[in-house]
Amino acid sequence: MSKVLYSATMSLDGYIAGPGGDMSWLRPYLQPNPPVERLQREIGALLVGGRTHRGDDPHRGTDQEGAFEGTWRGPVFVVTRQPSTGGEDVCFVGEPRAGLRAARAAAGDRYVNLLGAELARECLDLGEVDEVLTVIAPVLLGGGTRLFAHPQGRQVRLERLQVQVLPHVTNVWHRVVR
Repeated sequence: MSKVLYSATMSLDGYIAGPGGDMSWLRPYLQPNPPVERLQREIGALLVGGRTHRGDDPHRGTDQEGAFEGTWRGPVFVVTRQPSTGGEDVCFVGEPRAGLRAARAAAGDRYVNLLGAELARECLDLGEVDEVLTVIAPVLLGGGTRLFAHPQGRQVRLERLQVQVLPHVTNVWHRVVR
C-alpha cells in the first residue's frame, strides 16, 4: 500500500511560495539534490492542489517546467473544482478523498506525493499524510504561502526520521505521529 508524502521546498521562515504565489525565489536553490532525485524514483503518483497546478513555476517556458524541474513522468491527479488544461497524464478530481483514492491506486506500493499547502492541510485533516519532507532553503521570505497553516490552529506531531545537509539546502524528513 502506498504512503502519502507531503514534500516542499521551504524558506527558513516557513514559506513555500512568496507573496502572490511567487516561486522565482526558488531558482538559486534548484541545484542537484541526489536524495530528492532518488526519492522521485519511489513516487508512483502526484496529488496536486488546484492553485499549485495553475500557479507560478520558476521554470515556466523552459524544458524544466513542471514537477521536479520538468523530470516527472507519471500520473498526476489535480484536486480542483475548476478543471483546466493538463498533459495526457493529468486527471482532475473534485475533492481530496477521491484524489487520494485515485492516486493511491495509480501509485501501487510507491509514494503518493502531495504538492500544495492547502491540499496538504486537507489531507492532514483527513489523517492521510504519512511523511513530510521539507527541503529548507537558506533564505527568509517574510510572507507568502506557509508550509502548513490552519485557520483554527492545529498541532500535528512529527517524528524526525532523517536530516541531510547539502551545500545549498537541508532536507528534513519527518513521519506523522498518529
